[in-house]
This record gives sequence, structure tokens and C-alpha cells, in this order.
Amino acid sequence: MLKKVYTSNAPEAIGPYSQAIVCENLLFTSGQIPINPETGNVEATDINGQTIQVMKNLKAVLKESGTSFDKVIKTTCFLKNMEDFAAFNTIYAEYFTSKPARSCVAVKQLPKDVLVEVELIAEI
Repeated sequence: MLKKVYTSNAPEAIGPYSQAIVCENLLFTSGQIPINPETGNVEATDINGQTIQVMKNLKAVLKESGTSFDKVIKTTCFLKNMEDFAAFNTIYAEYFTSKPARSCVAVKQLPKDVLVEVELIAEI
């Protein structure tokens, strides 16, 4: 049975999808972009600020689902510019200390023209 996850501590979905879905003992998040859920806006303009907001959003979804960064199995990271790779990794490493499997790709454009988006799969 699939269970939709929702928390007001992460941004509302900007399209026809859920923040996350739980299937058995796994959590699948939608990609989180750096929208501040309190304002509904992208406030940071640099990769550091945007990455921190994405991590806050993911943390809120993980918490609502009863899990944490330590239980993440796989992440997929999207960067608008690979020149931001090192700065992104520095912040990413602070949150994903268990070093889950990961893919990281450069993309031409992301929703709301942000610099970063991250989705994950975690164990509940």
C-alpha cells in the first residue's frame, strides 16, 4: 500500500505530485528545490544557500516519514552548473554522513531556475 507524505515544513509540490511516497519500508522523495516553505519563495541566490535550503526541506520530509539522513540509501542530485560541484559536496557531506549511493548530474535548467535539486530513497 502506498502512503503519501505531506509536511508544511517543506514546500508544497509545484505540480501534480506528492512531496514523497512510502512503499512498505521505503521512502521515495520527489526532488526538493530550495523553496523556503514559510515564504514559498527561493530566497538564496548562491549554491551554498540553495543547498542548505534543499537539505532543510529534505530533513522535514524525512522527519515527517519517521526516518533520517542516516537511513538514506540513494540520492540523485541535479546541478545547474558543475562548477558548483565542490561547494555542493561540502554542504552535502555535512548531512549525508553515512555516504549513501549517489548520482549527480548537470542539467540545463531546473524548476524556478534554481541551482540545485535533490531527491532520495530512504529506509523507514
